Amino acid sequence: MAFNSFQEFYPYYLAEHANRTSRRLHVIGTLGALLQLASAIALREPILVLTALLTGYGFAWVGHFVFEKNRPATFRYPLYSLRGDFTMAFEVLRGRIRW
Repeated sequence: MAFNSFQEFYPYYLAEHANRTSRRLHVIGTLGALLQLASAIALREPILVLTALLTGYGFAWVGHFVFEKNRPATFRYPLYSLRGDFTMAFEVLRGRIRW
């Protein structure tokens, strides 16, 4: 499956995150990673960049492998998937997607 734009990809992304627990894990991982990146900059602690990656991907992959029972889109569409993580997290925070 090939996508020509994020707008084409995003419905696929959402379908791969239909499980509510998986969505919750993604949002927690994404927001946790953002906080760690902000802390890395504020505190000038480069190790927090590594822990941010582990947090973001760790929570997301548990959601996929344990709850969704599918393969993360990150493996085939890394940039679209990363953008999807942020888009979905912010849509959950705005109440557009059910938490």
